[in-house]
Amino acid sequence: MLKNQTAILRIHCPDQGGIVARVTDFIHQNKGNVVALDQYTNREENRFFMRVEWELDGFMLERDDIGTVFGPLLGKPLEMVWDLKFSDQIPRMGIFVSKSSHCLYDLLARYEAGELKVNIPVIISNHQEMEKVAKRFEIPFYHVAVTKENKKEQEQKELEILKEHKVDFIVLARYMQILSSDFVSNFPNKVINIHHSFLPAFAGAKPYHAAHSRGVKIIGATSHYVTTDLDAGPIIEQDIIRISHHDSVESLVQKGKDIEKIVLSRAVKAHLDRKTLVYNNKTVVFA
Repeated sequence: MLKNQTAILRIHCPDQGGIVARVTDFIHQNKGNVVALDQYTNREENRFFMRVEWELDGFMLERDDIGTVFGPLLGKPLEMVWDLKFSDQIPRMGIFVSKSSHCLYDLLARYEAGELKVNIPVIISNHQEMEKVAKRFEIPFYHVAVTKENKKEQEQKELEILKEHKVDFIVLARYMQILSSDFVSNFPNKVINIHHSFLPAFAGAKPYHAAHSRGVKIIGATSHYVTTDLDAGPIIEQDIIRISHHDSVESLVQKGKDIEKIVLSRAVKAHLDRKTLVYNNKTVVFA
């Protein structure tokens, strides 16, 4: 087994004393070395959340046996919802995009620079403008035009493409289409979206123009997991940029693109690092 390879365990369960001790003792008894641990208790719902990562070098259990032993020993008795992943499991990320290129370029640049530990097997778009970008990065590109009339058939085509390329999760890098509930149900908590934070105050085709006319003082962006409730899924990351009366509509748009890129990349990074845990439409993001 390669050195520095780790196991990552995420759990949530009813809160009670001794959970941390019992989980870390399980790791210690099997000669594991914990390298990261973060925990949180939601006292209002009496729910405990935890992420723990340990080295597999020297660990007594084979990786295929860890879950088999952990489940009956701790998972079931403590009523845990738990997920086990390994650091050498590189997720496969499908990207959906429309005509705006800023988020797509940013993700691909970070991917090429090695900042994102991910494989990108496919880019899907309802327009053809981004095909040249996909070619530049040598990633297969599919143009799937979606209209109100053909939405069901085209989404089925998209699902087939994603299955063919064994995609684990999807990033909507400014994909200007609303995904149906049937589509989303195939990727629960595995579709990440980005949008400006003017909603719901400035909805519509020209939110930056409307915000400029009202003299807003901040521009923000929100990245969240997609659910069937439009733009109301569990939030992963948010940030803002301050603006002033000196800013034109054009500078507002540029600053909005900048903050969207940063927020989306942070959200994708948190997902890739297995630092997110969703419960009751709320995302716990571990340190």
